Amino acid sequence: MLGNGFKIFTVRGIEVRLDYSWFIIFVLVTWSLARFQFGGVARPIYVAWGLGIVGSFLFFLSVLLHELGHSFVALAKGIPVPRITLFIFGGAAQIAEEPKSAGDEFFMALAGPAVSVVISVLAGVAAIFAYMSFGQGEISFSAPMNEWGLHPLVVLFGWLSMVNMMLAVFNLIPGFPLDGGRVFRSILWGVTSDSAKSTLIAAAVGRGIAFLFIFGGVYMIFRGLMFNGIWIAFIGWFLLNAATQTGKRQRLQDMLAGHKAGDVMMTDCPFIDPRTLISDLVYGQILHTGRRCFPILEDGRVSGIVTLHNLQGVARELWPQTEVRNVMIPASVLKSVPPDAPLTDLMQMMAADGYNQVPVVKDGVFVGMVTREAVMDFLRAKSDLGL
Repeated sequence: MLGNGFKIFTVRGIEVRLDYSWFIIFVLVTWSLARFQFGGVARPIYVAWGLGIVGSFLFFLSVLLHELGHSFVALAKGIPVPRITLFIFGGAAQIAEEPKSAGDEFFMALAGPAVSVVISVLAGVAAIFAYMSFGQGEISFSAPMNEWGLHPLVVLFGWLSMVNMMLAVFNLIPGFPLDGGRVFRSILWGVTSDSAKSTLIAAAVGRGIAFLFIFGGVYMIFRGLMFNGIWIAFIGWFLLNAATQTGKRQRLQDMLAGHKAGDVMMTDCPFIDPRTLISDLVYGQILHTGRRCFPILEDGRVSGIVTLHNLQGVARELWPQTEVRNVMIPASVLKSVPPDAPLTDLMQMMAADGYNQVPVVKDGVFVGMVTREAVMDFLRAKSDLGL
């Protein structure tokens, strides 16, 4: 769901992105506002649509501020937040690491709903002020006051106040990974002192609540509320998928617990010269050995690595004349880990940064390479052996 999109800006080192699915919900929210909220209070029709667009932008600004609330608390706790993505179901902050304590989880989870409540109160005050200022008489859009007797600004801020309060309440439902589910997990964690067990329980509860959403949506469809029913069921499906993935991820971390990078690293990585041609590497090494990652040795030190992904960006006819140093990932931008780095932390880092391989370095010397494939092979071996 969050695999496509583009960056719009950066705040405090957090990349804010728009997923392409966001445009679908933006159009739907705009249409809904123009048709049902402002259609009766603003004339001519382009004023209603203009207010719908403004209201939609304000809503998604509220969603972004909600996610920034989570993110800023995470940053204050020393937890990196690479990006926030706005998409069809609202927004999601990518937290690079798990919270270090139940207290950190509790305050990080509550920060988003707290921001939504503050926005709701401020928008409510703005609605009251607009009503006191424009509640009666001619409105500023050169149209007579409609039968509601409400100025469009009153409707806009009133709606914004209501929707932010609904956003806060919805996110406090104790279904992981909603904020309420994370609060629930933090309480379990604080009581049991067992983060892994608490996560699995919270994920199970989250799946149960997701099924309630799905069944409720289906019921609404049969009652004739087609659009609302489909939307509720779709939200339930999304929550079910997220809760299931959380449980799988926790079981994966349980299998990796106690293991270090040195347990799975490849120590027989073939070093290559930076002047090696891509064609020589492909036909002389990759096709014969099946290796996918090669450290580049220069003056006795690793100056970078080259992977299949790097080679795929070069046209095949250029292989015989392109040296690997022209496509390698320089050592200066590579993250490395020591042999005793916990595998759980390493996998979180690889997932957050999008790495498929990480060099293992001891006392400044390259000693091996950890790849996603090596970790998966290690897990499959443990599973096959009943470990």
